[in-house]
Amino acid sequence: MAIQIGTQTYTWQMSGGKYDGRLDHILRVARQAGFAGVEPETRFLGRLEDPKLLAEALKENDVILPALTLVEDWLNPTETEEERQRADECIQILESFPDTLLNLCQMPTVRENLQERQRNLLSCVNGIARRAADSGIKVGYHPNSPAYSIYRTEEDYKVLLGGLDNRYIGYIPDAGHIAKGGMDPLSIIREYYDAVVHVHYKDMYQDGRWAPLGRGDIDDQEITRFLVERGYEGWIVVEDECDEAVVDPDQIASDDGVYVTENLIPIVNSLEIAK
Repeated sequence: MAIQIGTQTYTWQMSGGKYDGRLDHILRVARQAGFAGVEPETRFLGRLEDPKLLAEALKENDVILPALTLVEDWLNPTETEEERQRADECIQILESFPDTLLNLCQMPTVRENLQERQRNLLSCVNGIARRAADSGIKVGYHPNSPAYSIYRTEEDYKVLLGGLDNRYIGYIPDAGHIAKGGMDPLSIIREYYDAVVHVHYKDMYQDGRWAPLGRGDIDDQEITRFLVERGYEGWIVVEDECDEAVVDPDQIASDDGVYVTENLIPIVNSLEIAK
């Protein structure tokens, strides 16, 4: 399978709760922008949490579901009853979409008791991944970079990538979060490539503010060349968190689609043909 490129619903999350439950709308915008798929966070599903309705909406808009994102606290050595229920609901949905990844991402809260919190997170996500594997669902973990994220620095990544149970769960690098954590995105993706199951792109200005894709300092074209050359077969998903998305996420998605079409898809196509 050649690399496919999609968009993530966080672009619409920047507007607060305005688009919660409105995945139908986002699917239409994404397709018009030229994206092959949409990766929703669970808060956007609304009536489309019904797998049959979701499948119909995807078909109607001619887009694919590359991943479903679940965000939780995971503060304890094992999931709370509510966390386990929500994770199992995601697994149940994805049983109807066996090629779709379950993307696990922790809600940043505090970096206190860091080692304990890191152990607890690993215990929870490894447990979810083992249950998902029983249903044939692949899982990845997506670290982020706010100040309170427990996996945001190079040292944190060593703990994370050394602690994920690679029999059941892979790594979802996000170029923007890597850069925000003071690391070089390509270097990190190269170092941990064997664990990579899914990739996120966002862009960042030199001063640390998120930039619209292609307008910042992150060289996503270089990363794309690397992925193709290494034989990566999976998704690149744009998760644009720029300030402009607060006002008009539809326009940002459209602009991102133009950038992807003009700058990334030609790299994928030309290198795939060369191979």
